[in-house]
Amino acid sequence: MSDARSPAQIEADIITRREQLAVVLDEIGVRVHPKTIVGDAKAKAAEAVDRTAGRAFVAVNRTVSDVRAQFVTEDGAPRLERVIPAAVLVVGVVGLVVASKRRGRR
Repeated sequence: MSDARSPAQIEADIITRREQLAVVLDEIGVRVHPKTIVGDAKAKAAEAVDRTAGRAFVAVNRTVSDVRAQFVTEDGAPRLERVIPAAVLVVGVVGLVVASKRRGRR
């Protein structure tokens, strides 16, 4: 068997390779274009922010649920044995802050 190709076959192969090369060069041109690079960087940054914000939301939501569970029963009724001491503590702290501000004015 001989691998001899006709000039027409060789010319057809060259045309095919040239078209494939043009497609590859176009793809490379798009990938290295500054707008593409900036767009990719923005997308990665936005993805990182979204991921971080999502994690923060989950952590805050979990914390709020945990704190709420300390002061409210599962059926929504307040746990007075915990609410009253917390309320007294808040009133005491607010009272101390107000008193210290009044002393600072004098």
